[in-house]
Amino acid sequence: MKYTKEQRLDIGRRIYDGEISRYEAAEEYGINEQTARNYMRMYRDANRLPPKRRQRSISAPSFKKAPAELDELKAMTKEELIQELIKAKITEARLKKGYEVKGDGTVILYASKTTK
Repeated sequence: MKYTKEQRLDIGRRIYDGEISRYEAAEEYGINEQTARNYMRMYRDANRLPPKRRQRSISAPSFKKAPAELDELKAMTKEELIQELIKAKITEARLKKGYEVKGDGTVILYASKTTK
C-alpha cells in the first residue's frame, strides 16, 4: 500500500509515542516492520526529536554480595529482582554440577566427577 507523507508521519508518531509497536503497525497497516521503523525515524527527524532509548539490557550478575534477605527483596526494583533470580539460578546450576564459586573467584569442588 502507498501512504501519503502525512499518513507516514502519523504512523511514525504513533510508534514513537508508544501507542503501538512497529510490529503492530506493520500488521495494522499492511507494511513491513522495517518500513514501520523507517516511518518512525522519518517522524522523529521531521520533528527533530531525540532517538528513543532502548530498555536497559540485563547485565551479567555480580556474585560479590550475599543473597538478599526477604526485607531486602521487598524493597528491590523489578530489575534488581531479576538479577537476584538470575544469580540464584546460576548458583543452583553450579551446585548441581558439583561446585561453587565464591565472591573472590575461588572454586570449591563438592564432587570428584560431574554428575548429570
